[in-house]
Amino acid sequence: MATADTTRGRAHTDRPRGMLIRFRARPAVEAGPVSIAVSYVIVAIIALACVLPFLYILSTSLKESQLLFQYPPKWLPIPPYFGNYERLLFETPFPRWVLNTLVVATAVTAIKVVIDSMAGYAFAKMQFPFKNFLFVFVIATLMIPFATILIPLYFTVRGLHLLDTYWALILPPLANPIGIFMMRQFIEGLPSDLENAARLDGVSEFGVYLRIIVPLIKPGLVVLAVLTFLLQYTSFLWPLVATNTDEMRLITTGLATQRSVWQVNYGIFSAGAVMALIPITVIFLLLQRYFIAGSLAGALKQ
Repeated sequence: MATADTTRGRAHTDRPRGMLIRFRARPAVEAGPVSIAVSYVIVAIIALACVLPFLYILSTSLKESQLLFQYPPKWLPIPPYFGNYERLLFETPFPRWVLNTLVVATAVTAIKVVIDSMAGYAFAKMQFPFKNFLFVFVIATLMIPFATILIPLYFTVRGLHLLDTYWALILPPLANPIGIFMMRQFIEGLPSDLENAARLDGVSEFGVYLRIIVPLIKPGLVVLAVLTFLLQYTSFLWPLVATNTDEMRLITTGLATQRSVWQVNYGIFSAGAVMALIPITVIFLLLQRYFIAGSLAGALKQ
């Protein structure tokens, strides 16, 4: 009996040991110096290809227009010519265009963050009749090209006497439902224990949204805010149709008016592009940490 027990115990202890040996992970293969060097070269080439257009625009903005077509070409602006920036700032309403763009983009972003997060919470956590049908209907509007509704939208805004005003630039972009879809997908992955406990304590639905949901979806709100601001900052077609005077134009449409029929001042165009990059770059750098955190959070949920 003792021999049988020891044999059974030995078999019992040997079986997991064999399984551990069978499923033992293989050691990672270290990359050689040649592979590392090739990887760095590829990354450097890709980075250079991404940076070269910006360097070319910056160089063009610091040259006189007639020097852009000389041969052999002069790559470096030595000495730099700042006349393009002076003409842009003092001979055009460029500061007003920047102000209009920031006002419109900020207003649209703030309103959409609130509305889309509330709608996303309703579609994700609340129960009401025809919820799925309404959500599909809202998302289906993304399939409608903007060019097909441009003329009816123009006549609607003109009938409301809103052309060439801030309202004409702020209200139509609020109907874009992509933010509702983003917020619904983000909120749907949150656990329901906290909100159910809040409801048991007598908290209203708006209180659940404001006290429970909003703190949990801050990374998603930042992602939505950055994407919305960037989209409005670079919009062109609707601001071109909705504005008539230089005082109400945005950066994109304002720079487009500086092109005459017979002549294009590429120096002023390049200077305007460089100046337009500054606000959006500063905003993105300030929110970069939250934007990356929100993007990674959304990726981990999938």
